Amino acid sequence: MPVWSQSYDPLGNIYLSALVAAIPAVLLLTLIAGFNVRIHLAALAALGACLIIAIGLYHMPITYAAASTIYGAGYGLFPIGWLVLNIIFVYQLTVQRGLFDVLRRSLAQVAPDPRIQIILIAFAFGSFLEGMSGFGAPVAITASILIQLGFRPLHASGLALVANTAPVAFGSLGIPITTLQQVTDLDIHALSATVAALLAVFSFCIPFLIVFMLAGWRRLFEIWPAALVAGLSYTIPQFLIATYHGPWLAAPIAGLSCILALVLLLRFWKPRELCRFDGEGNLVPALEPGPAVGSTESGRRVFDAWLPWGILTILILVWGVPQFQAAVDKIFAGEFNMPRLHNLIRRMPPVDLVNAAPIKAIFKFHILSATGTGIFVAAMIIGWITGYSPREWIKIYGETIWRIRLSLLTIAAMIALGNVTRYSGTDGTLGLALAHTGSFYPFFGTLLGWIGAAITGSDTSTNVLFGSLQKITAQQIGISAVLMCAANTCGGVMGKMISSQSIVVASTATNWYGHEGRILRYVFLPSIVLAALMGTLVYLAAYFAPFTALVTEHR
Repeated sequence: MPVWSQSYDPLGNIYLSALVAAIPAVLLLTLIAGFNVRIHLAALAALGACLIIAIGLYHMPITYAAASTIYGAGYGLFPIGWLVLNIIFVYQLTVQRGLFDVLRRSLAQVAPDPRIQIILIAFAFGSFLEGMSGFGAPVAITASILIQLGFRPLHASGLALVANTAPVAFGSLGIPITTLQQVTDLDIHALSATVAALLAVFSFCIPFLIVFMLAGWRRLFEIWPAALVAGLSYTIPQFLIATYHGPWLAAPIAGLSCILALVLLLRFWKPRELCRFDGEGNLVPALEPGPAVGSTESGRRVFDAWLPWGILTILILVWGVPQFQAAVDKIFAGEFNMPRLHNLIRRMPPVDLVNAAPIKAIFKFHILSATGTGIFVAAMIIGWITGYSPREWIKIYGETIWRIRLSLLTIAAMIALGNVTRYSGTDGTLGLALAHTGSFYPFFGTLLGWIGAAITGSDTSTNVLFGSLQKITAQQIGISAVLMCAANTCGGVMGKMISSQSIVVASTATNWYGHEGRILRYVFLPSIVLAALMGTLVYLAAYFAPFTALVTEHR
Protein backbone atom coordinates (compact mmCIF):
# COMPACT_ATOMS: atom_id res chain seq x y z
CA MET A 1 0.00 0.00 0.00
CA PRO A 2 1.22 3.57 -0.69
CA VAL A 3 2.94 5.58 2.01
CA TRP A 4 0.79 8.55 3.05
CA SER A 5 2.64 11.75 3.95
CA GLN A 6 1.19 13.94 6.67
CA SER A 7 0.31 17.60 6.09
CA TYR A 8 0.02 20.05 8.94
CA ASP A 9 -1.74 23.13 7.61
CA PRO A 10 -4.81 22.02 5.67
CA LEU A 11 -6.55 25.41 6.04
CA GLY A 12 -3.60 27.51 4.87
CA ASN A 13 -3.26 29.21 8.24
CA ILE A 14 -1.39 27.31 10.94
CA TYR A 15 -3.30 28.93 13.80
CA LEU A 16 -6.70 28.24 12.24
CA SER A 17 -5.64 24.68 11.49
CA ALA A 18 -4.52 24.31 15.12
CA LEU A 19 -7.92 25.47 16.39
CA VAL A 20 -9.61 22.74 14.36
CA ALA A 21 -7.01 20.15 15.40
CA ALA A 22 -7.71 21.00 19.05
CA ILE A 23 -11.47 20.33 18.75
CA PRO A 24 -11.35 16.70 19.98
CA ALA A 25 -9.36 17.58 23.11
CA VAL A 26 -11.53 20.62 23.85
CA LEU A 27 -14.68 18.57 23.27
CA LEU A 28 -13.46 15.86 25.61
CA LEU A 29 -12.61 18.24 28.45
CA THR A 30 -15.81 20.25 27.97
CA LEU A 31 -18.07 17.20 28.05
CA ILE A 32 -16.38 15.80 31.15
CA ALA A 33 -15.83 18.94 33.21
CA GLY A 34 -18.58 21.20 31.88
CA PHE A 35 -21.51 18.87 31.27
CA ASN A 36 -20.68 15.87 33.50
CA VAL A 37 -21.03 13.48 30.56
CA ARG A 38 -19.94 9.95 31.49
CA ILE A 39 -16.30 9.67 30.59
CA HIS A 40 -16.64 6.68 28.26
CA LEU A 41 -19.26 8.56 26.22
CA ALA A 42 -17.12 11.69 26.18
CA ALA A 43 -14.10 9.68 25.03
CA LEU A 44 -16.08 8.05 22.22
CA ALA A 45 -17.45 11.45 21.12
CA ALA A 46 -13.95 12.94 21.06
CA LEU A 47 -12.66 9.93 19.11
CA GLY A 48 -15.46 10.37 16.58
CA ALA A 49 -14.62 14.06 16.16
CA CYS A 50 -10.95 13.23 15.72
CA LEU A 51 -11.72 10.68 13.01
CA ILE A 52 -13.95 13.16 11.15
CA ILE A 53 -11.20 15.80 11.19
CA ALA A 54 -8.46 13.32 10.24
CA ILE A 55 -10.38 11.87 7.30
CA GLY A 56 -12.36 14.91 6.15
CA LEU A 57 -9.82 17.72 6.63
CA TYR A 58 -6.41 16.04 6.70
CA HIS A 59 -7.38 13.50 4.01
CA MET A 60 -6.06 10.55 6.00
CA PRO A 61 -7.03 7.33 4.17
CA ILE A 62 -10.03 5.72 5.84
CA THR A 63 -8.32 2.34 6.16
CA TYR A 64 -5.32 3.96 7.87
CA ALA A 65 -7.60 5.87 10.23
CA ALA A 66 -9.47 2.69 11.12
CA ALA A 67 -6.23 0.78 11.65
CA SER A 68 -4.82 3.48 13.95
CA THR A 69 -8.05 3.37 15.99
CA ILE A 70 -7.90 -0.40 16.38
CA TYR A 71 -4.19 -0.27 17.15
CA GLY A 72 -4.71 2.34 19.87
CA ALA A 73 -7.68 0.52 21.40
CA GLY A 74 -5.66 -2.67 21.52
CA TYR A 75 -2.84 -0.93 23.35
CA GLY A 76 -5.37 0.54 25.76
CA LEU A 77 -6.60 -2.92 26.68
CA PHE A 78 -3.09 -4.37 26.79
CA PRO A 79 -0.94 -3.57 28.62
CA ILE A 80 -2.78 -0.69 30.35
CA GLY A 81 -6.21 -2.25 30.84
CA TRP A 82 -4.62 -5.56 31.83
CA LEU A 83 -2.71 -3.78 34.59
CA VAL A 84 -5.73 -1.86 35.91
CA LEU A 85 -7.89 -4.99 35.94
CA ASN A 86 -5.45 -6.96 38.05
CA ILE A 87 -4.74 -4.10 40.47
CA ILE A 88 -8.45 -3.78 41.21
CA PHE A 89 -8.68 -7.57 41.55
CA VAL A 90 -5.93 -7.60 44.21
CA TYR A 91 -7.75 -4.84 46.01
CA GLN A 92 -11.02 -6.80 45.94
CA LEU A 93 -9.34 -9.91 47.32
CA THR A 94 -8.00 -8.02 50.34
CA VAL A 95 -11.25 -6.14 50.97
CA GLN A 96 -13.43 -9.24 51.00
CA ARG A 97 -11.20 -10.92 53.59
CA GLY A 98 -11.28 -7.82 55.80
CA LEU A 99 -7.54 -7.37 55.45
CA PHE A 100 -7.74 -3.87 54.07
CA ASP A 101 -9.47 -2.65 57.22
CA VAL A 102 -6.68 -4.14 59.35
CA LEU A 103 -4.10 -2.50 57.09
CA ARG A 104 -5.87 0.83 57.50
CA ARG A 105 -5.71 0.66 61.29
CA SER A 106 -2.08 -0.44 61.37
CA LEU A 107 -1.05 2.25 58.93
CA ALA A 108 -2.85 4.81 61.09
CA GLN A 109 -0.52 3.83 63.92
CA VAL A 110 2.61 4.45 61.82
CA ALA A 111 1.26 7.73 60.43
CA PRO A 112 -1.75 8.64 62.59
CA ASP A 113 -2.56 11.89 60.81
CA PRO A 114 -4.18 11.98 57.32
CA ARG A 115 -1.92 14.89 56.36
CA ILE A 116 1.13 12.68 56.87
CA GLN A 117 -0.59 9.64 55.36
CA ILE A 118 -1.08 11.50 52.09
CA ILE A 119 2.64 12.29 51.95
CA LEU A 120 3.77 8.80 52.93
CA ILE A 121 1.40 6.87 50.67
CA ALA A 122 0.55 9.06 47.66
CA PHE A 123 3.92 10.81 47.38
CA ALA A 124 6.63 8.53 48.81
CA PHE A 125 5.20 5.05 48.17
CA GLY A 126 3.61 6.19 44.91
CA SER A 127 6.96 7.53 43.69
CA PHE A 128 8.63 4.23 44.49
CA LEU A 129 5.98 2.32 42.52
CA GLU A 130 6.14 4.77 39.61
CA GLY A 131 9.88 4.34 39.43
CA MET A 132 9.50 0.57 39.13
CA SER A 133 6.37 0.09 37.05
CA GLY A 134 4.34 3.15 36.04
CA PHE A 135 1.46 2.73 33.54
CA GLY A 136 -1.19 3.68 36.12
CA ALA A 137 -0.22 1.20 38.84
CA PRO A 138 0.98 3.82 41.38
CA VAL A 139 -2.21 5.88 41.12
CA ALA A 140 -4.44 2.80 41.32
CA ILE A 141 -2.64 1.31 44.34
CA THR A 142 -2.23 4.50 46.35
CA ALA A 143 -5.78 5.70 45.65
CA SER A 144 -7.11 2.31 46.79
CA ILE A 145 -5.20 2.59 50.07
CA LEU A 146 -6.25 6.19 50.67
CA ILE A 147 -9.94 5.46 50.19
CA GLN A 148 -9.72 2.77 52.86
CA LEU A 149 -8.02 5.19 55.24
CA GLY A 150 -11.12 7.37 55.18
CA PHE A 151 -10.20 9.86 52.46
CA ARG A 152 -13.06 11.12 50.34
CA PRO A 153 -13.03 9.67 46.81
CA LEU A 154 -12.28 13.12 45.38
CA HIS A 155 -9.24 13.57 47.62
CA ALA A 156 -8.04 9.97 47.20
CA SER A 157 -8.27 10.21 43.41
CA GLY A 158 -7.12 13.78 42.89
CA LEU A 159 -4.26 13.82 45.37
CA ALA A 160 -2.93 10.50 44.09
CA LEU A 161 -2.80 12.09 40.62
CA VAL A 162 -1.07 15.27 41.81
CA ALA A 163 1.42 13.34 43.98
CA ASN A 164 2.30 11.20 40.97
CA THR A 165 3.76 14.32 39.32
CA ALA A 166 7.20 14.11 40.95
CA PRO A 167 8.44 10.74 39.60
CA VAL A 168 6.74 10.55 36.18
CA ALA A 169 9.73 11.76 34.15
CA PHE A 170 11.84 8.94 35.62
CA GLY A 171 9.05 6.35 35.78
CA SER A 172 9.35 2.73 34.78
CA LEU A 173 13.12 2.76 35.19
CA GLY A 174 13.54 5.93 33.16
CA ILE A 175 11.53 4.97 30.07
CA PRO A 176 10.32 8.52 29.20
CA ILE A 177 13.90 9.82 29.02
CA THR A 178 15.41 6.75 27.35
CA THR A 179 12.65 6.99 24.73
CA LEU A 180 13.37 10.69 24.27
CA GLN A 181 17.03 9.89 23.68
CA GLN A 182 16.09 7.35 21.01
CA VAL A 183 13.81 9.85 19.26
CA THR A 184 16.23 12.79 19.34
CA ASP A 185 19.69 11.12 19.43
CA LEU A 186 20.75 13.56 22.16
CA ASP A 187 23.03 12.56 25.04
CA ILE A 188 20.96 10.66 27.59
CA HIS A 189 22.95 11.90 30.58
CA ALA A 190 22.53 15.53 29.47
CA LEU A 191 18.78 14.97 29.09
CA SER A 192 18.53 13.23 32.46
CA ALA A 193 20.51 15.92 34.28
CA THR A 194 18.53 18.76 32.71
CA VAL A 195 15.17 17.16 33.54
CA ALA A 196 16.32 16.64 37.14
CA ALA A 197 17.41 20.27 37.43
CA LEU A 198 14.13 21.61 36.01
CA LEU A 199 12.03 19.36 38.25
CA ALA A 200 13.98 19.85 41.49
CA VAL A 201 11.96 22.73 42.93
CA PHE A 202 8.67 21.22 41.81
CA SER A 203 9.45 17.80 43.31
CA PHE A 204 10.38 19.46 46.59
CA CYS A 205 7.08 21.39 46.66
CA ILE A 206 4.71 18.50 45.86
CA PRO A 207 4.39 17.27 49.52
CA PHE A 208 3.45 20.80 50.56
CA LEU A 209 0.99 21.12 47.68
CA ILE A 210 -0.95 17.93 48.34
CA VAL A 211 -1.31 18.71 52.05
CA PHE A 212 -2.48 22.23 51.19
CA MET A 213 -5.06 20.83 48.74
CA LEU A 214 -6.27 18.45 51.46
CA ALA A 215 -6.26 20.68 54.51
CA GLY A 216 -5.36 24.32 53.74
CA TRP A 217 -2.52 26.58 54.80
CA ARG A 218 -3.00 26.44 58.57
CA ARG A 219 -3.14 22.65 58.74
CA LEU A 220 -0.15 22.47 56.41
CA PHE A 221 1.90 24.68 58.73
CA GLU A 222 1.20 22.27 61.62
CA ILE A 223 2.97 19.38 59.87
CA TRP A 224 5.65 21.31 57.96
CA PRO A 225 8.52 19.12 59.30
CA ALA A 226 7.03 16.05 57.57
CA ALA A 227 6.56 17.92 54.29
CA LEU A 228 10.08 19.35 54.52
CA VAL A 229 11.70 15.98 55.22
CA ALA A 230 9.71 14.34 52.41
CA GLY A 231 10.62 17.07 49.91
CA LEU A 232 14.33 16.98 50.73
CA SER A 233 14.66 13.21 51.06
CA TYR A 234 13.02 12.74 47.67
CA THR A 235 14.43 15.64 45.66
CA ILE A 236 18.11 15.37 46.63
CA PRO A 237 18.51 11.64 45.76
CA GLN A 238 16.54 12.04 42.52
CA PHE A 239 18.67 15.02 41.47
CA LEU A 240 21.99 13.38 42.32
CA ILE A 241 21.20 10.01 40.75
CA ALA A 242 19.68 11.51 37.59
CA THR A 243 22.64 13.90 37.23
CA TYR A 244 25.57 11.60 37.94
CA HIS A 245 24.21 8.15 37.08
CA GLY A 246 21.29 8.50 34.71
CA PRO A 247 17.50 8.24 34.59
CA TRP A 248 17.08 4.55 35.33
CA LEU A 249 17.02 4.42 39.15
CA ALA A 250 16.29 8.04 40.05
CA ALA A 251 12.62 7.62 40.96
CA PRO A 252 12.63 4.27 42.84
CA ILE A 253 15.64 5.18 44.96
CA ALA A 254 14.24 8.64 45.68
CA GLY A 255 10.87 7.15 46.64
CA LEU A 256 12.47 4.56 48.92
CA SER A 257 14.66 7.25 50.51
CA CYS A 258 11.57 9.34 51.18
CA ILE A 259 9.73 6.41 52.82
CA LEU A 260 12.65 5.64 55.13
CA ALA A 261 13.16 9.29 56.06
CA LEU A 262 9.49 9.75 56.96
CA VAL A 263 9.31 6.57 59.03
CA LEU A 264 12.45 7.63 60.89
CA LEU A 265 11.04 11.12 61.50
CA LEU A 266 7.79 9.70 62.87
CA ARG A 267 9.70 7.75 65.51
CA PHE A 268 10.83 11.02 67.09
CA TRP A 269 8.21 13.57 66.05
CA LYS A 270 4.45 13.85 65.89
CA PRO A 271 2.27 16.87 65.11
CA ARG A 272 1.32 18.85 68.18
CA GLU A 273 -2.34 18.47 67.22
CA LEU A 274 -3.40 15.36 65.35
CA CYS A 275 -6.24 15.39 62.85
CA ARG A 276 -8.62 12.67 61.77
CA PHE A 277 -11.58 12.22 59.46
CA ASP A 278 -15.09 12.47 60.85
CA GLY A 279 -17.91 10.29 59.60
CA GLU A 280 -18.41 12.48 56.52
CA GLY A 281 -14.77 12.60 55.48
CA ASN A 282 -14.06 16.06 56.88
CA LEU A 283 -10.67 16.70 58.51
CA VAL A 284 -11.17 17.59 62.18
CA PRO A 285 -8.92 17.72 65.29
CA ALA A 286 -8.45 14.32 66.92
CA LEU A 287 -9.57 14.88 70.51
CA GLU A 288 -8.27 11.50 71.63
CA PRO A 289 -5.57 9.24 70.20
CA GLY A 290 -6.82 6.16 68.45
CA PRO A 291 -6.50 2.70 70.01
CA ALA A 292 -3.20 0.89 69.71
CA VAL A 293 -3.11 -1.72 67.01
CA GLY A 294 -2.25 -4.42 69.47
CA SER A 295 -5.36 -3.75 71.50
CA THR A 296 -7.65 -4.62 68.61
CA GLU A 297 -5.63 -6.84 66.30
CA SER A 298 -3.01 -9.50 66.84
CA GLY A 299 0.43 -9.05 65.37
CA ARG A 300 -0.28 -12.01 63.08
CA ARG A 301 -3.41 -10.35 61.75
CA VAL A 302 -1.50 -7.16 61.00
CA PHE A 303 1.20 -9.20 59.25
CA ASP A 304 -1.48 -10.97 57.19
CA ALA A 305 -2.96 -7.60 56.18
CA TRP A 306 0.37 -6.26 54.91
CA LEU A 307 1.53 -9.51 53.31
CA PRO A 308 -0.54 -9.18 50.09
CA TRP A 309 0.86 -5.71 49.42
CA GLY A 310 4.36 -6.89 50.21
CA ILE A 311 3.94 -9.73 47.72
CA LEU A 312 2.56 -7.29 45.16
CA THR A 313 5.48 -4.88 45.61
CA ILE A 314 8.09 -7.63 45.35
CA LEU A 315 6.57 -9.03 42.16
CA ILE A 316 6.30 -5.56 40.60
CA LEU A 317 9.97 -5.09 41.39
CA VAL A 318 10.86 -8.44 39.82
CA TRP A 319 8.78 -7.75 36.72
CA GLY A 320 10.47 -4.38 36.35
CA VAL A 321 13.98 -5.85 36.07
CA PRO A 322 15.08 -5.70 32.40
CA GLN A 323 16.95 -9.00 32.65
CA PHE A 324 13.81 -10.75 33.92
CA GLN A 325 11.71 -9.21 31.14
CA ALA A 326 14.21 -10.35 28.52
CA ALA A 327 14.27 -13.87 29.97
CA VAL A 328 10.50 -14.38 29.97
CA ASP A 329 10.14 -12.73 26.55
CA LYS A 330 12.34 -15.52 25.19
CA ILE A 331 9.65 -17.96 26.32
CA PHE A 332 6.86 -16.06 24.61
CA ALA A 333 6.58 -12.55 23.21
CA GLY A 334 4.04 -12.08 20.46
CA GLU A 335 4.57 -9.21 18.04
CA PHE A 336 2.96 -8.31 14.74
CA ASN A 337 2.97 -5.34 12.42
CA MET A 338 -0.39 -3.60 12.39
CA PRO A 339 -1.94 -4.19 8.95
CA ARG A 340 -2.68 -1.06 6.89
CA LEU A 341 -0.69 1.11 9.27
CA HIS A 342 2.86 -0.11 9.92
CA ASN A 343 5.39 1.88 7.85
CA LEU A 344 2.58 3.43 5.79
CA ILE A 345 2.55 6.96 7.25
CA ARG A 346 5.45 9.39 7.11
CA ARG A 347 6.00 12.50 9.21
CA MET A 348 7.24 15.47 7.20
CA PRO A 349 9.52 18.42 7.96
CA PRO A 350 9.61 20.44 10.13
CA VAL A 351 7.92 17.99 12.49
CA ASP A 352 10.51 15.36 11.59
CA LEU A 353 13.72 15.17 9.62
CA VAL A 354 13.88 15.14 5.84
CA ASN A 355 13.43 11.57 4.52
CA ALA A 356 12.48 10.32 7.98
CA ALA A 357 11.51 6.66 8.14
CA PRO A 358 7.77 5.91 8.13
CA ILE A 359 6.11 5.55 11.52
CA LYS A 360 6.18 2.04 12.89
CA ALA A 361 3.05 0.36 14.25
CA ILE A 362 4.06 -2.85 15.99
CA PHE A 363 1.67 -4.38 18.49
CA LYS A 364 3.74 -6.05 21.20
CA PHE A 365 1.86 -8.73 23.10
CA HIS A 366 4.55 -9.35 25.70
CA ILE A 367 2.12 -11.03 28.04
CA LEU A 368 4.70 -12.72 30.27
CA SER A 369 6.81 -9.61 30.92
CA ALA A 370 3.89 -7.18 31.27
CA THR A 371 3.58 -5.55 34.69
CA GLY A 372 -0.08 -6.56 34.72
CA THR A 373 0.97 -10.20 34.56
CA GLY A 374 3.19 -9.75 37.60
CA ILE A 375 0.17 -8.31 39.41
CA PHE A 376 -1.94 -11.24 38.20
CA VAL A 377 0.60 -13.71 39.60
CA ALA A 378 0.55 -11.76 42.86
CA ALA A 379 -3.24 -12.08 42.89
CA MET A 380 -2.99 -15.86 42.48
CA ILE A 381 -0.55 -16.08 45.39
CA ILE A 382 -2.66 -13.73 47.52
CA GLY A 383 -5.79 -15.75 46.78
CA TRP A 384 -4.02 -18.93 47.86
CA ILE A 385 -2.54 -17.60 51.11
CA THR A 386 -5.82 -15.93 52.13
CA GLY A 387 -7.83 -19.11 51.66
CA TYR A 388 -9.86 -18.46 48.52
CA SER A 389 -11.10 -21.52 46.69
CA PRO A 390 -10.65 -21.60 42.90
CA ARG A 391 -14.39 -21.05 42.47
CA GLU A 392 -14.34 -17.98 44.74
CA TRP A 393 -11.26 -16.64 43.00
CA ILE A 394 -12.85 -16.96 39.55
CA LYS A 395 -16.13 -15.46 40.80
CA ILE A 396 -14.40 -12.37 42.20
CA TYR A 397 -12.33 -12.00 39.03
CA GLY A 398 -15.48 -12.06 36.92
CA GLU A 399 -17.10 -9.48 39.19
CA THR A 400 -14.01 -7.29 38.84
CA ILE A 401 -14.15 -7.45 35.05
CA TRP A 402 -17.81 -6.43 35.13
CA ARG A 403 -17.11 -3.66 37.61
CA ILE A 404 -14.46 -1.97 35.45
CA ARG A 405 -15.91 -2.73 32.01
CA LEU A 406 -16.66 0.92 31.29
CA SER A 407 -13.23 1.92 32.57
CA LEU A 408 -11.63 -0.47 30.09
CA LEU A 409 -13.79 0.95 27.30
CA THR A 410 -12.72 4.47 28.26
CA ILE A 411 -9.03 3.60 28.31
CA ALA A 412 -9.32 1.90 24.92
CA ALA A 413 -11.13 4.92 23.44
CA MET A 414 -8.63 7.38 24.92
CA ILE A 415 -5.57 5.57 23.58
CA ALA A 416 -7.32 5.23 20.21
CA LEU A 417 -7.87 9.01 20.25
CA GLY A 418 -4.18 9.59 20.96
CA ASN A 419 -3.19 7.24 18.15
CA VAL A 420 -5.42 8.88 15.55
CA THR A 421 -4.04 12.24 16.66
CA ARG A 422 -0.50 10.99 16.14
CA TYR A 423 -0.96 9.15 12.84
CA SER A 424 -3.17 11.80 11.22
CA GLY A 425 -0.70 14.61 11.97
CA THR A 426 -3.07 16.81 14.02
CA ASP A 427 -0.56 16.67 16.86
CA GLY A 428 2.04 18.13 14.48
CA THR A 429 -0.33 21.00 13.69
CA LEU A 430 -0.61 21.88 17.38
CA GLY A 431 3.14 21.67 17.76
CA LEU A 432 3.87 23.87 14.77
CA ALA A 433 1.39 26.50 15.94
CA LEU A 434 3.26 26.72 19.24
CA ALA A 435 6.59 26.68 17.40
CA HIS A 436 5.53 29.86 15.60
CA THR A 437 5.56 31.81 18.86
CA GLY A 438 9.11 33.01 18.20
CA SER A 439 11.16 34.04 21.21
CA PHE A 440 8.39 32.83 23.51
CA TYR A 441 8.79 29.30 22.22
CA PRO A 442 10.57 27.99 25.38
CA PHE A 443 7.40 28.78 27.36
CA PHE A 444 4.94 27.45 24.80
CA GLY A 445 7.15 24.50 23.88
CA THR A 446 6.87 23.38 27.49
CA LEU A 447 3.09 23.64 27.21
CA LEU A 448 3.33 21.45 24.11
CA GLY A 449 4.60 18.64 26.36
CA TRP A 450 1.69 19.37 28.72
CA ILE A 451 -0.79 19.06 25.86
CA GLY A 452 0.81 15.84 24.62
CA ALA A 453 0.58 14.09 27.99
CA ALA A 454 -2.95 15.39 28.57
CA ILE A 455 -4.03 13.81 25.28
CA THR A 456 -2.07 10.56 25.41
CA GLY A 457 -1.87 10.00 29.18
CA SER A 458 1.83 9.21 28.93
CA ASP A 459 5.03 11.21 29.30
CA THR A 460 6.71 8.61 27.10
CA SER A 461 4.14 9.11 24.36
CA THR A 462 4.47 12.90 24.39
CA ASN A 463 8.23 12.47 23.95
CA VAL A 464 7.59 10.23 20.96
CA LEU A 465 5.11 12.74 19.53
CA PHE A 466 7.03 15.96 20.02
CA GLY A 467 10.65 15.09 20.86
CA SER A 468 11.91 15.52 17.29
CA LEU A 469 9.85 18.70 16.79
CA GLN A 470 11.31 20.21 19.97
CA LYS A 471 14.86 19.47 18.81
CA ILE A 472 14.36 20.86 15.31
CA THR A 473 12.59 24.02 16.49
CA ALA A 474 15.18 24.71 19.19
CA GLN A 475 18.00 24.45 16.65
CA GLN A 476 16.14 26.78 14.26
CA ILE A 477 15.69 29.55 16.84
CA GLY A 478 19.16 29.10 18.38
CA ILE A 479 18.45 27.73 21.86
CA SER A 480 19.51 24.51 23.54
CA ALA A 481 17.92 21.41 22.02
CA VAL A 482 18.66 19.49 25.22
CA LEU A 483 16.79 22.12 27.23
CA MET A 484 13.70 22.05 25.01
CA CYS A 485 13.55 18.27 24.83
CA ALA A 486 13.86 18.15 28.62
CA ALA A 487 11.13 20.82 28.79
CA ASN A 488 8.89 18.56 26.71
CA THR A 489 9.31 15.84 29.34
CA CYS A 490 8.74 18.22 32.24
CA GLY A 491 5.66 19.74 30.63
CA GLY A 492 4.32 16.23 30.14
CA VAL A 493 4.83 15.54 33.83
CA MET A 494 2.37 18.34 34.64
CA GLY A 495 -0.11 17.25 31.99
CA LYS A 496 -0.42 13.60 32.94
CA MET A 497 -2.60 14.33 35.98
CA ILE A 498 -5.41 15.70 33.78
CA SER A 499 -5.29 12.98 31.13
CA SER A 500 -8.53 11.05 30.89
CA GLN A 501 -6.61 7.78 31.03
CA SER A 502 -5.10 8.69 34.40
CA ILE A 503 -8.37 10.06 35.76
CA VAL A 504 -10.32 6.94 34.86
CA VAL A 505 -7.68 4.75 36.56
CA ALA A 506 -8.08 6.84 39.72
CA SER A 507 -11.88 6.83 39.62
CA THR A 508 -11.95 3.07 39.08
CA ALA A 509 -9.56 2.42 41.97
CA THR A 510 -11.73 4.47 44.33
CA ASN A 511 -15.02 3.02 43.04
CA TRP A 512 -16.03 6.52 41.95
CA TYR A 513 -16.55 5.88 38.27
CA GLY A 514 -18.90 8.47 36.80
CA HIS A 515 -17.43 11.40 38.73
CA GLU A 516 -14.45 12.03 36.47
CA GLY A 517 -15.63 15.59 35.79
CA ARG A 518 -15.22 16.48 39.48
CA ILE A 519 -11.77 14.92 39.57
CA LEU A 520 -10.74 16.82 36.43
CA ARG A 521 -11.93 20.13 37.86
CA TYR A 522 -10.09 19.39 41.12
CA VAL A 523 -6.70 18.76 39.47
CA PHE A 524 -6.93 21.08 36.45
CA LEU A 525 -5.84 24.28 38.19
CA PRO A 526 -2.76 22.69 39.85
CA SER A 527 -1.87 21.14 36.50
CA ILE A 528 -2.03 24.34 34.45
CA VAL A 529 -0.36 26.45 37.16
CA LEU A 530 2.53 23.99 37.49
CA ALA A 531 2.88 23.81 33.69
CA ALA A 532 2.96 27.61 33.43
CA LEU A 533 5.58 27.85 36.17
CA MET A 534 7.66 25.19 34.45
CA GLY A 535 7.34 27.06 31.16
CA THR A 536 8.52 30.24 32.86
CA LEU A 537 11.54 28.44 34.30
CA VAL A 538 12.41 27.01 30.88
CA TYR A 539 12.07 30.48 29.31
CA LEU A 540 14.46 31.94 31.87
CA ALA A 541 16.88 29.02 31.40
CA ALA A 542 16.84 29.60 27.64
CA TYR A 543 17.70 33.30 27.69
CA PHE A 544 19.09 34.39 31.07
CA ALA A 545 22.54 33.24 32.11
CA PRO A 546 21.94 32.77 35.87
CA PHE A 547 19.01 30.45 35.19
CA THR A 548 20.80 28.71 32.33
CA ALA A 549 23.56 27.83 34.77
CA LEU A 550 21.02 26.13 37.04
CA VAL A 551 20.34 23.48 34.40
CA THR A 552 23.79 23.23 32.79
CA GLU A 553 26.64 23.86 35.22
CA HIS A 554 26.35 20.48 36.97
CA ARG A 555 26.85 18.54 33.73
